[in-house]
Amino acid sequence: MVKCSVIIPCYHDDGKLARLLGQLQQLPNKPSEIIVIDAANSACCLNICKQFRVQRLVSEPCRGQQLRIGAIQATGDVLWFLHADAQLSTDSIRAISSALARGAIGGYFHFRFAKPRGWQAFILESAIALRCRFGVPYGDQGIFIKRSVYQQTGGHAPWPLFEEVPLVRSARRCGKFVPLSEPIFIDSRRWQRDGWWRRTWHNRKLAWNFMCGARPQELAARYRSKIGS
Repeated sequence: MVKCSVIIPCYHDDGKLARLLGQLQQLPNKPSEIIVIDAANSACCLNICKQFRVQRLVSEPCRGQQLRIGAIQATGDVLWFLHADAQLSTDSIRAISSALARGAIGGYFHFRFAKPRGWQAFILESAIALRCRFGVPYGDQGIFIKRSVYQQTGGHAPWPLFEEVPLVRSARRCGKFVPLSEPIFIDSRRWQRDGWWRRTWHNRKLAWNFMCGARPQELAARYRSKIGS
């Protein structure tokens, strides 16, 4: 197995973080280190990190900056970036190791909505897989990359939104950046709360505005004000 550093940005996600850390500890092949970057400087997050014996760093509330701080501290041969609300499949690190052994320099997991799932989930999952083939997979899909390539590309952009876009585009120019068939499960409650199509449409508008040159800081503020995190 590769020496894998897991990097998790967190901002008032304490319950979800605890669930994820528990899943990571139960993997048959475990990461060499786990780094949590807490943007809320929360006592609860601190206690959770102590409970699971993982490293905790403090940062300003900007996901791109959090990820960069974690990557600087990481010592593993491969960096695996996870959102705090991610839910893992059974042996994710073996899947990463197998992809790297086949010549990949990085990649991402297959997007799946966690239960409870509406019928809309099946349509959106297929659409997201198609988008990732021709566009950019986002950070909630468990992006992993060799640490040497991460450093070569310059890493995540220091933005609160779309911070992975420059990284993925640069990585694809460096080598094989592959989709895995193994899933990573995404909490569906935000889509249920906001409406499956309404939230999807809003996300697509943000992506379009970003492609047209809108600043990520402005889009992040719009995202929080209109639909919630």
